Amino acid sequence: METLIGTLAGIVSTICWLPQTLRTWRTRQTKDLSLSTNLLVLLSVTLWLIYGVMLAAWPMVVANAIAIALVGSIIIAKLKFG
Repeated sequence: METLIGTLAGIVSTICWLPQTLRTWRTRQTKDLSLSTNLLVLLSVTLWLIYGVMLAAWPMVVANAIAIALVGSIIIAKLKFG
């Protein structure tokens, strides 16, 4: 049961970044995005990834690896278009 809940949490928390990432790259509008907030989120999901690896909690690892890619993409867009 724990793995199911962890997997669902990982799916939902990762999917929530997809609309912002897609919108950012489609519109190239980053003025209203906070670089510092996104950097802190990137740090946060990176630490969660490390923690997941330490626990061998693969749903956590996969979800946070994807989140790193999405948030990292937003940061790249902010630096490129901002």
